[in-house]
This record gives sequence, C-alpha cells and structure tokens, in this order.
Amino acid sequence: MTVAAVELRDPRTCVSSEVWEREVRLIMRDHDMDRKLAERTFSQTVAYLVTSAENPTIAMGPTPAVDKGVHSFVLDTPRYIDFSHRHAGTYLHHVPHLPEERASQPMVLQQTIAAIRAAGFPLDTELWGAIEVDCHQCHACCADSPGGKK
Repeated sequence: MTVAAVELRDPRTCVSSEVWEREVRLIMRDHDMDRKLAERTFSQTVAYLVTSAENPTIAMGPTPAVDKGVHSFVLDTPRYIDFSHRHAGTYLHHVPHLPEERASQPMVLQQTIAAIRAAGFPLDTELWGAIEVDCHQCHACCADSPGGKK
C-alpha cells in the first residue's frame, strides 16, 4: 500500500497578516483568551473554513472551541466576505445547529477532521477534541459526545 504525501499548509498564508492580527485580537477580546490560544483558535478556524470551501459536498462542522473563531470571523463581515469570495468564490454561510440537529449527524466531526488533514492543514487535536489520529467512532473523539474530550 502506498501512502501519498500531503503537502503541509499554513493557515496564516490564507489571510493577510493584517486580517490575522485583527481576528486574533477580536477572539482574545470576545472570548477572554490569551494570545496563544486565540492564534490556535483562528488557525483552526481558517483551516476549517478553507477546507469547507474546497470540499462543498462534504458535510462539515466545527467543535465549540473552533466555532468561537468562526463566529468572531463571521461578525467581522468585510474581512469575512473577502475571505469567503477569495476561497470559495461565494459567501460561506455559517449555519448553527441546535443540539438535536447535531446529534443526528454523528459522523460530521469525524469527516471534518479527516478533510482538514487531507487538505494538508495541521490539526490542533485539543481544539478538535480528537484524542487519536484515526478516529473510528464518535464516542472516541467527538468533543460533544459522552466519551469525548471536553
């Protein structure tokens, strides 16, 4: 079996340095995070959004930790709209799910993690609640599952 190498991608290259700095500071302000955690959060937000834009047929969704970055970015509409158009050619909608909707799609987080890795982005396993590199069941790695990392 041959394993294809994936070229690693840096989420920082997907936005300007000005946008990076602004969004990190907004996350720090809005979620009382230190700079290191805010940068990790925005990094995973960018990786998730770019991967979603590149894979529109795959059902994806963020963990609550990454969703903080998504919400912060979406609210900064001029920069988010520019980002969306640059990476997707259209506006990337964010559709929040209610708990009962999330429960009906247990494979979404697993698919999201796999897609981000396949896209070549580094995965912050703490923010994604991914305990293992290869997640085979929801209760082993989902942030919102009974056995998942909180």
